[in-house]
Amino acid sequence: MSKKNAMQDVELEIIDVDDEIVQPEDRKSALLSLIWMLLYLVVIISICLLLVNFGFQRSVVEGESMRPTLESGDNIIVTRFSYYFGADPERYDIIVFTYDKANNVHYIKRVIGLPGETVQIKDGYVYIDGEQLQDDIYGLAPIVNAGIASEPITLGDGEYFVLGDNRNESSDSRVADVGIVYKKQIEGKAWLRVWPFSSFGILNTENGPEVKE
Repeated sequence: MSKKNAMQDVELEIIDVDDEIVQPEDRKSALLSLIWMLLYLVVIISICLLLVNFGFQRSVVEGESMRPTLESGDNIIVTRFSYYFGADPERYDIIVFTYDKANNVHYIKRVIGLPGETVQIKDGYVYIDGEQLQDDIYGLAPIVNAGIASEPITLGDGEYFVLGDNRNESSDSRVADVGIVYKKQIEGKAWLRVWPFSSFGILNTENGPEVKE
């Protein structure tokens, strides 16, 4: 073997050794990338689960009890965290609450009476602590059936009196089977309508909102 050929063999051998050194590093880099990707997916999935369980939920309105504000078939987003950290429902909030946990039945109504208040319905109108609720512009029709609220109802701590906006077609706190809603029953506040797209938007629960006719 000539000297020139021997040098080529040595060079080739050196190149082969270099290849053997680089390949494990490539595999290590690929493994690290895979680990980071898996960690990223775990974090994303965890965040999604937290949002679903403690943040937001999508609900579908069934029935006519919240017309004209909400129509049957409307898809809404409910914020579960609205009443965490000491926050309480306010008058005119639209809430989703558990009616029959065993059968997974939930109602959506509007908060009318707050803890510590006395609620009564007479002559078709709501009275709070003996004064007619003047700024209630959600229930557009006088109430025909006052139900158990024909007599004064005093609300204790964490107790709420709720009504459907379609006052004469709603099972709500006037009905003994529903009655007073306790804070622990409340799942969250109806926040956003996402369907139909023509009615997409935040559900305004303050005094003086626009409502569909």
